[in-house]
Amino acid sequence: MDAKRFCSYCGEKLIQKSFQEKNHWYCQTCDRIHYENPFPAVAALVPNQDGQLLLVKRAVEPAKGAWCLPGGFIEIDESIEEAVLRELKEETGIEGEIGKLVDFFSQRSPLYSALLIFGYRVTMLGGVLQAGDDAEEARFFDIDDLPPIAFLSHQRLIEKAFGSSQNKTTKDTKED
Repeated sequence: MDAKRFCSYCGEKLIQKSFQEKNHWYCQTCDRIHYENPFPAVAALVPNQDGQLLLVKRAVEPAKGAWCLPGGFIEIDESIEEAVLRELKEETGIEGEIGKLVDFFSQRSPLYSALLIFGYRVTMLGGVLQAGDDAEEARFFDIDDLPPIAFLSHQRLIEKAFGSSQNKTTKDTKED
């Protein structure tokens, strides 16, 4: 935590100060703690009529070239459910309808520090399957024959939703 940080209210340099036995960024001028919170993200679990699961091959880091569920960050002006459907459409061309919340996980990230991942089951309504946005490829896989999954949180969502116990993740992208 040695990066120079500045107060988002007054612009003064922040210092490290201990509160409740934990260090936080603090502005002496405003007398405010600047909390660092996890980034909220979503993942879509989309089966087709044959029971296969939709995955995308990542075109960007982290885990460029590895397979994962379609998903991404929640934007400030949208609900979690809207984010799931937007990310699905952007990365795969598929339009969907929200089903149930499968689960949510906290995850460490080398690029974003901490994430909260919300996984939703989604029913396909239409669209044309094509990779887009952060995906270089999008396709369906048999649930019992998935490629290694880039993120442990996505693997756990798949296991929770479909009972798969493959527990295969890409070795250098496993989270805590």
